[in-house]
Amino acid sequence: MSRIGKNPVAIPAGVQVNLADQVLTVSGSKGKLTLPISGDVTAAIADGHVTIAPKGESKRARAMWGTTRALVNNMVVGVSTGFTRTLEINGVGYRAAVQGRTLNLQLGYSHDIPYPIPQDIQIACERPTLIAISGADRQRVGQVAAEIRAFRPPEPYKGKGIKYLEETLRRKEGKKK
Repeated sequence: MSRIGKNPVAIPAGVQVNLADQVLTVSGSKGKLTLPISGDVTAAIADGHVTIAPKGESKRARAMWGTTRALVNNMVVGVSTGFTRTLEINGVGYRAAVQGRTLNLQLGYSHDIPYPIPQDIQIACERPTLIAISGADRQRVGQVAAEIRAFRPPEPYKGKGIKYLEETLRRKEGKKK
C-alpha cells in the first residue's frame, strides 16, 4: 500500500487537468506540462482531484503508483506556483550576469563561460554571486541548476565554487607542518 499514492492530488483554481489516451496534460499560469501515464497505473479526474491507482498487485505497479502521484503533484504545483533553485557563488572574482538569453559566468578560468538559458527556464541574478533558477518543470529546474553547478563545484578546503544556497559543505583542514 503506497502511503503517497493513495492521497489524491488537489487541483487548485486556475489549473486545468486533462487526461486523454494515457497522457495527462496540466496547464496553468506558469505553463503547460504533459506526462505519459505508465501502463501499470490508472489515473482519474473527479471532484477537483486527480486520483492514481495501481492496475495490479505487481511490485512495479505499486512502485509506479507513488511515483506517478508525485510526478502529477509536481506538475500541478509547477504550473500554479513554479519551482526555484538558488545557487551561491563563492570565490574572489567569481561572478555571474544575465545578458539576454545567456548566463555569463566568471569562475576563475582564463575565459568566461556562456550558458544558453533554455526557453522554459528563467534565470535571474539578484547579486553577482546569487543565481535564481525558476520554471514550471521541477526536473528541468534541477537539471539546469546541476549543469551550472558542475562548471565549478565547491571545493572542500576554501569553499570556492558554486553551491546550492541550502547546501552545507564539509570543510577539510589544510596541510600541517
